[in-house]
Amino acid sequence: MKKYKQKTRKAITKRFKVTKSGKVLRMPSGQDHLLSKQASSKRRRLRKLVEVAEPEAKKIKKLLKI
Repeated sequence: MKKYKQKTRKAITKRFKVTKSGKVLRMPSGQDHLLSKQASSKRRRLRKLVEVAEPEAKKIKKLLKI
């Protein structure tokens, strides 16, 4: 008899990245529109990935089956 295999949440896989050391990274908010009024230094800073806080990272890893 086959057992049911739990699927990963595809929305989570698109939004988050897990490093080899186990950190969960995400893109920061605020880069969809109205970028012309933001400073170029802020726009550059928004391009980089940021680490997710540990309590949220635990939940995300659970949804990713890691």
